[in-house]
Amino acid sequence: MECLVSTDDEAFTYNRQVSRLAPIQEHRMIRKAIERGVPEEKIAAALDLGTRSIQKKIKLLDGISEEAIAILKDKPATGAVFDALRKMKTMRQIEAAELLVNANNYSVAYVKAILAGTPQAQLVESSKPKKVKGITPEAMARMEQELSRLQEGIASIQDTYGQNHLHLTVIKAYVGKLLGNARIVRYLMQTRPEFLSEFQTIAEMDSVMPAEAE
Repeated sequence: MECLVSTDDEAFTYNRQVSRLAPIQEHRMIRKAIERGVPEEKIAAALDLGTRSIQKKIKLLDGISEEAIAILKDKPATGAVFDALRKMKTMRQIEAAELLVNANNYSVAYVKAILAGTPQAQLVESSKPKKVKGITPEAMARMEQELSRLQEGIASIQDTYGQNHLHLTVIKAYVGKLLGNARIVRYLMQTRPEFLSEFQTIAEMDSVMPAEAE
């Protein structure tokens, strides 16, 4: 971080390094620089930003729960995401962060849709009528219902995933044992070659885990 107060070349290198970070990682690096006594003006100059932008980055996680931060720590969640989360209570922040990650969508439109679909009781200002620019109360009610169904579906998948993984592991082992029998392999080659091809693919799988879960 000392490079922030050093040469132009070092500042440029730092700027390139920060530009590759997720917003939460960038926030933490900037906070660390502040704690070490680097003035906001020098950080702003190194990042080619205004001091107001730096101040926003410093306050990025104000009002955000630790659980939601952990979920989004390496994700490209912009300030708009955290502005929306800040309006939600802790449990809803966690649910919203999980919805963003599961959809791999961190756009302003999607964040607004999640906010619009958040029940009034789960907002920080629960007594204040919910208003989202460009979305009618009727549309917000529909979004609440749709998001509720989506969350139920995600929960169901998560509950059954472990059991399905176990079943796939057992099947893989059983298919591998079948293919170890020369008579069975000859029979499949003569009568069901398409089955043999599929069985071989299953038996040769390195993992039964989806790539994003590994």
